Amino acid sequence: MLLLLSPVTSAHALAQTAQTSRPLSTQWEFRLVPDDVNAAAHLDLTEWRKASVPGSVHTDLLAAGRIPDPYAQSNEASLQWIGLARWEYRCAFDLPALMHHELVFDGIDTFADIYINDEKVLSTDNAFRTWRIALNREIFAKFKEKNNLLRVILHSPIQQMLPQVLAMPFKLAGNYPSPYGDEPVDAMTGNFVRKPSYHYGWDWGPRFVTLGLWRAVHLEGYSSLRLHGLEARQNSLSAARAELLAQVDVQVERTQKVQVELDVIDPDGRLLQTQRHHEILKSGRQQLQYSLKIAQPRLWYPNGYGAPALYKVLSRIVAGHQVLAQAEQKIGLRTVQLRRNVDLVDGVEGQEFTFVVNGIPVFAKGANLIPFDMFPNRVDDSQIRQVLQSAKAVHMNMLRVWGGGYYERDAFYTMADEMGLMIWQDFMFGGGVVPAYDARFRANVLQEASEQVQRLRSHPSVVLWCGNNEEETAWKDWGIAKNLRAQDPQFAEQVWRGYVQLFGQDLRRIVEENGHGAAYWSSSPSNDLDERANDSLRGDKHYWDVWAGSKPVQDYLKETPRFMSEYGLQSWPQMSTVDAFSRREQQTVNDAVIRQHQKFLAGAGNERLLHYIRAEYGEPQDFEDFVYLSQVMQAEGIALAAGHHRASKPRTMGSLYWQLNDVWPGASWSSIDYFGNWKALHFQAKRFFAPVAILASRVGLSAGGQTRVHAVSDLQTEQHLTWRRRLLHIEGSQVQESTQSIVLLPNSSMPLLDLSDAELLGERDPSQYVAVFELLEGEKTLSRSLVYFAAAKEIRWLNQRNQENQEIQVDIKPIGEKHQQQYQIQLSSKYFVRALWLSFEALPAQMSVQFSDNSLNLLPNEKVIVTLKIASGKLAQKDILVQLRKALRMQMLERRTEH
Repeated sequence: MLLLLSPVTSAHALAQTAQTSRPLSTQWEFRLVPDDVNAAAHLDLTEWRKASVPGSVHTDLLAAGRIPDPYAQSNEASLQWIGLARWEYRCAFDLPALMHHELVFDGIDTFADIYINDEKVLSTDNAFRTWRIALNREIFAKFKEKNNLLRVILHSPIQQMLPQVLAMPFKLAGNYPSPYGDEPVDAMTGNFVRKPSYHYGWDWGPRFVTLGLWRAVHLEGYSSLRLHGLEARQNSLSAARAELLAQVDVQVERTQKVQVELDVIDPDGRLLQTQRHHEILKSGRQQLQYSLKIAQPRLWYPNGYGAPALYKVLSRIVAGHQVLAQAEQKIGLRTVQLRRNVDLVDGVEGQEFTFVVNGIPVFAKGANLIPFDMFPNRVDDSQIRQVLQSAKAVHMNMLRVWGGGYYERDAFYTMADEMGLMIWQDFMFGGGVVPAYDARFRANVLQEASEQVQRLRSHPSVVLWCGNNEEETAWKDWGIAKNLRAQDPQFAEQVWRGYVQLFGQDLRRIVEENGHGAAYWSSSPSNDLDERANDSLRGDKHYWDVWAGSKPVQDYLKETPRFMSEYGLQSWPQMSTVDAFSRREQQTVNDAVIRQHQKFLAGAGNERLLHYIRAEYGEPQDFEDFVYLSQVMQAEGIALAAGHHRASKPRTMGSLYWQLNDVWPGASWSSIDYFGNWKALHFQAKRFFAPVAILASRVGLSAGGQTRVHAVSDLQTEQHLTWRRRLLHIEGSQVQESTQSIVLLPNSSMPLLDLSDAELLGERDPSQYVAVFELLEGEKTLSRSLVYFAAAKEIRWLNQRNQENQEIQVDIKPIGEKHQQQYQIQLSSKYFVRALWLSFEALPAQMSVQFSDNSLNLLPNEKVIVTLKIASGKLAQKDILVQLRKALRMQMLERRTEH
């Protein structure tokens, strides 16, 4: 819901407007509190300096030139003192006497004391809550009409909680211990604090324990009437009619007559209906309810299943000819259910985990979303839109907002609504064990949860609220419960009862009462507090035997869950991103700066990457080759897993890989790097998540493997297609081909082939052949999947990396009108080329390039066209072509030495 309040810039205008909102975003200052223990070492920071709100201490220090770039080099370690200090912010504001006011903090990170004119008015302890200070008539005399002084003193979250944690005879397990000594490794404070868990460090991001006014601060005012909100709730829905209840929440100082007007706007922007109601409002707060009906409603659908139609409801409160207040709300009409019918899986009882939207069982295709930056105030709406559009572009229909970050801003969910991206929304618990046995802690969480569910409940994209990330499985499967019971059985039982109370009962009740029909799930992974937490037959699954457990990538084919909500492989981002934080001479696998940006296993994660690279591809030739091979390994491995999940539907009904995006430049499991660049995985996702796809996999690492092929469709109509099987020699010759017509049923997975290597290859050399499987619609290739019969390092690739003997033909030329700045690369090769990666080196600073496709497999003598979208400033077309032809770089698989 959006309150359409009048922005004002002067006290006179504020007094003349019925209901207003004035941001307090300028003239802020900050300093290190002079009596803080860190002041002696940083005396210059005890002087007042310019601050930004929304913001954080780290970003204000960076803007003031007092600290280096937190992401560059190994600067992270030297900045940990910031999170141990106390900081103060201040600004002045006016209070026109003719209005009532509330001072509103949309987010304070985290422990703060707030003073107005040196009088303490509020203390805060939750970064996820909105904090309001009523400046009503009873206390108005304490304030001035001009130049009231607002001061916010921010306390270190670590220092605030450490005495309490240290006093505990038995500690609760946390997440990632600090390597910097800012808190004891056996007394972690992060899980006791209601602030983003990832600020304390994760295995894909740095540790910056932030403080600040991280969301907006504004002054809301009203004279005699205040509109608190508009809620349009869907009561019933059918093909013929949607029935809505519109509730207008309004407060008045005295009895008065008004007219309440309601408009309904259809998805095309046309006015469907207007209602006018004459009301006599009595003094106080009241809810006015009105029935709305929409004939032949257009429904909201997930991406790939139909248009995400959105209606708009507007309300106005009018007296005479003056609009006293107004609000609007966008709504999507849809039904959603998390279906959990009991069934049989290979003769064993199981339970499905299927999202059903508008009666359609939806296979969830997507990824886990982490925060966009370590410092949320640096993220603008365009960055969010770019990442969400990238998800939509590769046919994703669901993102899981992971519980170790923060609830995203309203614009994020509005964009998800518009793009048809379903949101699995975690409550903000990232892992470890939280003190849910503490009634005050629970009460704080429940106030947070109530605010967030009510804020987001009108978004059709939000289809599930999940209690936490991995806390139940950590308790049951990782030895946490066992260890605590060995220390103090009574305390362990108290901890578990508190967990069940908060995640099994309290949060469930809030979602049921306020969530507008969205489902609730107690933890991920879980079976909603059934006996087993990470079960392949029931509930959702996190599968980390591959990667964390070092098992081979082929083991993805052994795990067939009901819904895969986490799995992943790491990679490094492209070299330009690595260049952003390191110098070229530092770019070796074991350099200290590189290890600082590899957070898995405290910097030792590159050894795990090498384990997987060497197993399939051989030894990298240098660091740049290591980066390239890490992306190839990640892309091909996740493609294998996601394809298996899709081929296994309806047994498996979701595949969300870890992870979509990054918080900083470094090694991670993401498919989009910190700067928005697509990795090889994201280009591959466009293929393996396609609405109609052919998915082939080979079980077995050596001779005697078995190849299985499925055709899958998410479409709601049957498809009359042809599938083709070919066997190619990597030097170009085709030795087998067969085709067959099929009718691919709606929303289905269809087995096409199950053959042994002997049946596919005969006596041929497995290192010299590739099997090609394709779905065709007429002459058009809809989808292609390849199967290899040997590890890439065992295949006798031609020496295609030698540019002098290059067998890839390349033609770059402009397309369309000159002003469109679009070009294309046409590629072809006499021989088979695997994992071709295109990039441009040393382009002029004003030039940037976006590829329509990348991470390519070129079949012999096949022409492939890649479109380039160029931003080039004022460069002439002929100069652009010269630069592109000179800077094009191609990497592909080739022979590599053994380790």
